[in-house]
Amino acid sequence: FVSEGLPRHIRSDNGSEFVARALKDWLCAVGVETSYIAPGSPWENGYNESFNGKLRDEFLRCESFYSLREAAVLIESWRRHYNDVRPHSALGYLSPSAYARALSHPLCATLLVSDPRRGGGTTSVAIGI
Repeated sequence: FVSEGLPRHIRSDNGSEFVARALKDWLCAVGVETSYIAPGSPWENGYNESFNGKLRDEFLRCESFYSLREAAVLIESWRRHYNDVRPHSALGYLSPSAYARALSHPLCATLLVSDPRRGGGTTSVAIGI
């Protein structure tokens, strides 16, 4: 707040980080509004909520950090894996970077991807040219 100035509001899912009444009262006193995602309404911020869950379940619960530098290195490694290697079901079991490359290919209208839900068979995923 000191170096960047006060935000107009802070958005939260009203989880454990915002249960403290004192924090909400302090934010109000300095002129920062709180804006909550309603409980049971992940569609208000679905992409972020999904990513936060994956980060927590696949990485943060599995690691202990002994320094800020170690945390930065491990988080960057996980981020690269998440974007470049890890298959995402919403992208036809491609990584985001592979999906982006496929979308940008000028001759590619349909991509066959492996679908483990169908016994390893392929599923046709239409992508725009």
